[in-house]
Amino acid sequence: MPLQRRLPKRGFKSHLLAFNAEVSLSDIASLDAAEVDLLALKQAGLVGQMAKVVKVIKSGEIAKPVKLVGIGATAGAKAAIEAVGGSVAA
Repeated sequence: MPLQRRLPKRGFKSHLLAFNAEVSLSDIASLDAAEVDLLALKQAGLVGQMAKVVKVIKSGEIAKPVKLVGIGATAGAKAAIEAVGGSVAA
């Protein structure tokens, strides 16, 4: 039997996955900051210390304007932030 048939099949798991994080709109709303960046999220404990790339997802509501600096956002989250007078500068 050929070697590729005898060996078990393995899946793929990216090693860069440990450096990505997601934050919801309700988590951003719970912060008492007008400007949110990666360091503020790490200090608040919303993302891990190894996180390098953070994206805001539309899950929950936001009522106060907030400015995102260096943080990505989905299209729905960006629309919700801009609707209350905030901005996304990624």
